[in-house]
Amino acid sequence: MQNNYEAVFIMTPVLSDQQMKEAVDKFKTVLSNGGAEIVHEENWGLKKLAYPVNHKSTGFYQLLQFKSAPELIKKFETELKRDERIIRWLTVSLDKHALEYASKRIQRLSGQKAQQEAAQTEAKAETKEQVAVEQENNKEE
Repeated sequence: MQNNYEAVFIMTPVLSDQQMKEAVDKFKTVLSNGGAEIVHEENWGLKKLAYPVNHKSTGFYQLLQFKSAPELIKKFETELKRDERIIRWLTVSLDKHALEYASKRIQRLSGQKAQQEAAQTEAKAETKEQVAVEQENNKEE
């Protein structure tokens, strides 16, 4: 039986973007190899910590929402514990109310992303039109 889980982990702030992506891919691979299905992933970016951890006041936050067998969680958390790039983590089981909230949050985020993409596409189209008009005006002169 697969349960729904959500894991948030904080990575050290000295990582490059490439190193951060490699760390996230490592943990996604651990989950996938264990038979988990990754439902959603969010990169929250660099944020200030509530209190210093290992003399660091900021960290890269990452959220993974997944479905997995309960036995995989211990292996997943052991991998988090062994990795020196991870400062803190928390894995929680999602009940029906948390799952409903998470799905609404995902829909809201995807709606915002779609709006941003539409706005970017529209801006690019306007820019192309302006360039075409300017080129025509230059030819006429």
